[in-house]
Amino acid sequence: MNHDVSGLTQLGQYTAQPTSPETAVLERVSNPHKGTHYVARFTAPEFTSLCPITAQPDFAHLVIDYIPGEWLVESKSLKLYLTSFRNHGAFHEACTIDIAKRLVALLEPAWLRIGGYWYPRGGIPIDVFWQTGAPLAGAWIPDQGVPPYRGRG
Repeated sequence: MNHDVSGLTQLGQYTAQPTSPETAVLERVSNPHKGTHYVARFTAPEFTSLCPITAQPDFAHLVIDYIPGEWLVESKSLKLYLTSFRNHGAFHEACTIDIAKRLVALLEPAWLRIGGYWYPRGGIPIDVFWQTGAPLAGAWIPDQGVPPYRGRG
């Protein structure tokens, strides 16, 4: 299958790390299976951002599931976008929801959900979940597979 990648600016070449999520370029490619309701999953177990107050690093395990419409996110651009948060100060909730909303705006998916499983700071993990609505009937959507934080277990 031949895919048109003529409009992509990052794939297959050196691309400098974006300095912020606002300057990061997210790109998309045409979905080769339009009309088929399948789930694509991206997992970022080493997501990093900064606390906007203390500038201390925050770490999360992100899981992004979506049912594509016309578009797929180009994975290199997604990786660069996610790593652009390393020097970005924002609360856990803001990071998680900003990522989801930016993907929704770019892709216009049939459905999208994000799970932000943030590692504890001060002994309290903050997990953030959001989805665009009810998943489509008949789509197989597996559990995100991230165990809940158990503390002393």
